[in-house]
Amino acid sequence: MSNFVSIESKPAEGMTATASQAAPEAQSPGRPVPPSQGLLVTPKAVARIRSAMAKEGISPEEGGLRLGVLGGGCSGLSYSIKFDTRPRERDRIYEFDGVRVFVDPKSFLYLHGMTLDYEESLLRQGFNFINPNSSRSCGCGSSFSA
Repeated sequence: MSNFVSIESKPAEGMTATASQAAPEAQSPGRPVPPSQGLLVTPKAVARIRSAMAKEGISPEEGGLRLGVLGGGCSGLSYSIKFDTRPRERDRIYEFDGVRVFVDPKSFLYLHGMTLDYEESLLRQGFNFINPNSSRSCGCGSSFSA
């Protein structure tokens, strides 16, 4: 199973969710607001995950994308992103337009309220973790502190 091109952590500056904004369908398409609990995967990220799962031969009915946090990196914690063929027993399972996302209980402590976005530009291509729990990130953008 392969990892994606790049991962960058961005603290969620000025982005707060209220009870009326927590539902993804109530958000404006230009600026998603992260949920107060759980996580949000933007439509761009869902499309990229879906196409990558098809390339890897991962069934959307059984498998999904696993998001996690590991100790290490310049700032103390690093994001982990990979495909998994099925959820584990204690995983939180989220579904976004037919794409499932698995998060283990320990990683959820650092990822709740987070938005996963995908950016594709001339200078950069990859997933962005917009994480309100991130107090700072390193220069390379792949690790953070909470």
